[in-house]
Amino acid sequence: MKKIFFVTLCSLCTVMGMADDTVVMTIAGEPVYKSEYDYNYNKNNTDDVVEKMTPRAYADLYAAYKLKVRAAMDAKMDTMTSFKKEFRTYRDKQIRPLLVSEGDMEKATKDYYDHMKDGLQGKDLILPAHIFVRVMQKDPEEMVVAAKARVDSIYGLLRNGADFAQLAAECSDDKGSARQQGIVGWIGPGQTLPEFENAAYAMQIGELSAPVRSAVGYHIIKLINRKELEPYDTLRAPIRQYLERGGLRDRLCRQMVDSTAKAKGITAEEVMDNESDRLCKQDKELDFLVKEYHDGLLLFEISSRLVWEPAKKDTAALENYFNLHKKELMWDKPHFRGMAFSCKDKKDVKAVKKLLKKTPEAEWIKAVRKQFNQDSAMVRMEKKIFVQGQNGIVDELAFKVKDAPKTASKQFPYTGVYGKMLKKGPEVWSDVANQVIDGYQNEKMALYVDELKKRYPVVINEEAFK
Repeated sequence: MKKIFFVTLCSLCTVMGMADDTVVMTIAGEPVYKSEYDYNYNKNNTDDVVEKMTPRAYADLYAAYKLKVRAAMDAKMDTMTSFKKEFRTYRDKQIRPLLVSEGDMEKATKDYYDHMKDGLQGKDLILPAHIFVRVMQKDPEEMVVAAKARVDSIYGLLRNGADFAQLAAECSDDKGSARQQGIVGWIGPGQTLPEFENAAYAMQIGELSAPVRSAVGYHIIKLINRKELEPYDTLRAPIRQYLERGGLRDRLCRQMVDSTAKAKGITAEEVMDNESDRLCKQDKELDFLVKEYHDGLLLFEISSRLVWEPAKKDTAALENYFNLHKKELMWDKPHFRGMAFSCKDKKDVKAVKKLLKKTPEAEWIKAVRKQFNQDSAMVRMEKKIFVQGQNGIVDELAFKVKDAPKTASKQFPYTGVYGKMLKKGPEVWSDVANQVIDGYQNEKMALYVDELKKRYPVVINEEAFK
């Protein structure tokens, strides 16, 4: 399917003969070029889209999108501090990695290797394992004596042929290495306790040490292996992965931005703005992506402010929408609007129902918490519009389902429901609040777009789409 769509699209473009600078539409005198339109059309009409649109059908949606962005720009929403901050956050996630060259990353990787090599001071890397008995220098003498007796006992077992890995797993107080048969990991000079390091470096592969005292306890050390540091070409890839995971690229970017800002006497934000402009001029795809962030945030801002939020709060309009669209909002099966609850004490079942009966529905949860759950939880509850199969208590007590799955627990064994069975469909708009709000918002948005079309002329280049 993907191949067929690609061939068809390519054929369409060939027949149309459009260059990237062909104007496919004009919004308020501002041209939209084929390259920008193709980017957005292809991004929103991929193979996983339920219903693909033709390029011409999508044009009407894209025109509405551009109208809202233009209205937001005219309302100066792009000058708001909150908008600038959010836009820069999204944009900089794309821009920052591009400011660090491969050469910069390679140099940092090589510097890390050289630092590691210098740190070895000409010595090998060693792979020690240990069995650790913890006792601090400030601990009482009796604790030190007990720890010494314990480590000597373990050492005696090892001298008599006991398995080091097994004893490490069972006896070591270093639980991290104990899970790895006592193995600490490859280390170099200065990476661990000096007493431990001196003893381990003096050992031969396979050798077992007598108990070694350090500032934190006793160690019985076994040297598993030793090796010279591998050449740079061998370690380059793992070092690079390690540094990438640690945020190297971001650190290098910050250093570059800060040094540039200091040299030019401008802010770091201005440096990022300049770099974004430079990179977007070089890379059209990046330019489209940054513009998408910019315009998408403006679209969200103006839609929220002028349509979505006002529509959500206009209860009179929502009720009117519900009354006009009742048939479309009908259910195909009964629903139960109310509360399901379970109690620790049997007597509380009646008490909860009595409380709910005299309390407005919107305050049920608050009222139950106040009366029953202030000092400790005596009642568990769930309030919503239920369909059969959602809640075992409702299935059993409201829908009268035989052998309904029990959802009461041992701690809350007594159950009840309170509410109303809605067999003919929703009674009030709040019964289907999400659907009503979505529907009214869409209706209000369509009217808003119609207003924008009157304010800003839209010209579609029909010949281009043919």
